[in-house]
Amino acid sequence: MKIVVLAGGTSTERDVSLVSGAKIYKALKENGHKALLLDVFLGLEDADLDTVFDRGDELLGSIEGIKQDNPDIEAVKALRKDGGKTFFGPNVLEICRKADVVFMALHGENGENGKVQAAFDLHGIRYTGNDYVSSALAMDKALAKELFAYHGISTPVGFALKKGEPDTHEVKYPVVVKVTDGGSSVGVYIAHNREEYEKAKEGAFTYGNELVVEQFIEGREFSVGVIKGEALPVIEIAPKEGFYDYKNKYQEGSTIETCPAEIDADTTKRMQQMAVDVFKALRLTQYARIDIMMNKDGEMFALEANTLPGMTPMSLMPQEALAVGINYNQLCEKLINMAMDK
Repeated sequence: MKIVVLAGGTSTERDVSLVSGAKIYKALKENGHKALLLDVFLGLEDADLDTVFDRGDELLGSIEGIKQDNPDIEAVKALRKDGGKTFFGPNVLEICRKADVVFMALHGENGENGKVQAAFDLHGIRYTGNDYVSSALAMDKALAKELFAYHGISTPVGFALKKGEPDTHEVKYPVVVKVTDGGSSVGVYIAHNREEYEKAKEGAFTYGNELVVEQFIEGREFSVGVIKGEALPVIEIAPKEGFYDYKNKYQEGSTIETCPAEIDADTTKRMQQMAVDVFKALRLTQYARIDIMMNKDGEMFALEANTLPGMTPMSLMPQEALAVGINYNQLCEKLINMAMDK
């Protein structure tokens, strides 16, 4: 098949997306597909649409050795001859229309919030992952928490706060402060007192105009992948220092990940059921990764759902799939086949 692996973009997770895209691209080539790794924002200025899938892996050279750090988005925008006035780069939509399917390796803003998915629906472009409605619901952490509460899914107590509005809430420390539409724990802070709380809000508001403030849950952190409503094995995430922030997610050796998690069968079953409940509450249909905290009393709290989970060498969902005998290349093929069956 002709497959576009769509990566990059202009979110704070641009670098992670490019690394995910490079690995997916290599797997698809090994699987015998005509794959093209394409930056959704930079596009291809000189694309010959008749031969574009024969171009090879020219984008890979700029990705090798990437640090997966917060990228300089303004510098990226400066690379566009038109100043980057639109999200889709030169020839991106035209190339995607030529493909049998687009493998979505985007992360963060625009990539996961349903906007690209909605545009593809209008253009009749087939893509991996969930539709625009469920993507938008999951990306908005404040709205997702409302849906969790409506469906009786336990989630940390909290409230939403918009930029510029007075904060008259009573806050019981410690709390987690996070931007509503961020990913990879960018714009996430833990505050233990009023001073830290005010600094956390100030920092988080640099990433967006709405925050979620929720009670900090002390305990163990887990994640559960769900594919077509079926839960994968549970993975436990234990950072060596601090919490599971951007650095601990992508700096090799900074986090201990155990899959299957060392928990009893009943706890495993309850956690997997919570992940499936979240999947259904957010109207997800394809695949996602659900993050869950468990306190010392064994109480579980759903944090959020990731509708385009990372596919880097360190990512959680590929580890979970491998635990049930699905290797990376097979996982990529499975996600493509699901998209073709939509």
